[in-house]
Amino acid sequence: MPAESLATNGARTRTEFGRQPLETRAPLIELAGVEKVYRMGKVDYRALRGVDLSIAAGEMVAVVGPSGSGKSTILNMITGIDRPSAGTVVFDGKRLDEMSEEDLAVWRGGNVGIIFQFFQLLPTLSALENAVLPLDFARQGSKRERFERARHNLELVGLGDKGDHLPSELSGGEQQRVAIARSLAADPRLIVGDEPTGNLDTVTAAEMFELLERLNGEGKTILFVTHDRELAARASRMIEIRDGRVVDG
Repeated sequence: MPAESLATNGARTRTEFGRQPLETRAPLIELAGVEKVYRMGKVDYRALRGVDLSIAAGEMVAVVGPSGSGKSTILNMITGIDRPSAGTVVFDGKRLDEMSEEDLAVWRGGNVGIIFQFFQLLPTLSALENAVLPLDFARQGSKRERFERARHNLELVGLGDKGDHLPSELSGGEQQRVAIARSLAADPRLIVGDEPTGNLDTVTAAEMFELLERLNGEGKTILFVTHDRELAARASRMIEIRDGRVVDG
């Protein structure tokens, strides 16, 4: 993804990306009848209660709802971090719920970038070294190629001159930008954020969201959980979860 294309796509809206409008494209992600039950001692906790959900490629989708409603559990289903107790999870025609743990790990490494609320950067590694980690784990390309790609991703998020800085030498917003650069390592089709702006002040959160919007404008499918309804309203679509069910969206 050329650096200049990320910066100059303002004339193209999210719904204009590609050849088809979002509403006419085949779903990238489909959940059908998804249930998730956790065993807690002698009690079963039903986190999801028959969720049906479809997300098209290129959408930016916000998931909202009260604490304990099942928002993060849905993200875990879609990213293959957890498995449904019932129902199916399909990504671009592949049944994630039928894949082995090893196959899921390989699939996730090539298709999903994850952004966490608390950055999850390794404190003893530089920004560049953190950004290259997923490529090192996947052993994609030579060491030189991996570092070149990581440098490119840091430039995309505006930190091309901070590659040698440790996380402790960066602001919260800069650390989250490193986390976004890391999520882009394998050029994933889907970027998932679990409260990606929740640990940032209002101004910095807005800057982070603008960066996600620009990535979405380049065709990335963005799915994020947030408690901030004003932020969620800026997504192309908002899904509300209550008591393990989709009640709106």
